[in-house]
Amino acid sequence: MQLPALGHLFILTILAYLIGSLPTAVWTGKWWRGLDVREHGSGNAGATNAMRVLGPRVGLVVLLIDALKGVAAVALASIVHAYFTSPGWYVVFQILLGAMAILGHVLPVFASFKGGKGIATLLGVVFILFPEAFLICLVVFLAVFLSTRYVSLGSLAAAIALPIVVIWVKDVTLLPKVIFAISIALFVPITHRNNIKRLIQGKENRISFKR
Repeated sequence: MQLPALGHLFILTILAYLIGSLPTAVWTGKWWRGLDVREHGSGNAGATNAMRVLGPRVGLVVLLIDALKGVAAVALASIVHAYFTSPGWYVVFQILLGAMAILGHVLPVFASFKGGKGIATLLGVVFILFPEAFLICLVVFLAVFLSTRYVSLGSLAAAIALPIVVIWVKDVTLLPKVIFAISIALFVPITHRNNIKRLIQGKENRISFKR
């Protein structure tokens, strides 16, 4: 990697965070209903709570935009692709940009650092890094979600399935990708620990498709 690129890498890293910081659910809620979704439902500024508070159609729009934040952040790496002589280090930078976008979603500078769990933005990152595995995990998510109407349970199942698909089904051997896939399987349950408790207690909220 060429030394002059370090300044560019820093700028892109900050830009990835700012992209992730765009509080889609908060802005959509204020524009659509004149309310802050963080003051309703689960109090989370993510797509699931937006779906619950603003309705399924609006929630899906929020989900799509939040996922695109992850896609856009990782895509920034292509600007400095020529600086990387090793595929592994390029992937590491892609993951860094994706992680910064997720951090921005969780701690958005444009919404008093009170955001969502980062799952939708993580979807966009996974889509770019593991497109085929993403589709398989999407099927896993939909199968669990549509049969239970628990978004949290579907997210947990898809996250745990990701490293299995990446390592044993798609036979990915690039170490940064393998580590990232395993990290996701650990990260998502941690962010969903309250959901897991409610699932065990039978108190988790289901998504309604009636609105």
